[in-house]
Amino acid sequence: MDLEQLLFFLVIGGIAGWLAGIIMKGGGFGLVGNIVTGVLGAVLGGWLFDVFDVSVGGKWVGPIVTATVGAVVLLFAIGLIRKK
Repeated sequence: MDLEQLLFFLVIGGIAGWLAGIIMKGGGFGLVGNIVTGVLGAVLGGWLFDVFDVSVGGKWVGPIVTATVGAVVLLFAIGLIRKK
């Protein structure tokens, strides 16, 4: 992974984490929190989309959608665990 790919991954993670924070809580988690949430969401979303054979195209939109969906699922699962 070169520097350009790493920056792309971090930007996508930040945007996805911010969007997931807005969808789930009504706000973001700060820059680092958004990036961490988005990166973990990207991994989870990529796995989920692969399992359900879903493909979202595009250079920017596809990865943002995938990471955001994964981050929303991640935040939902964390919310369920915290309630117990």
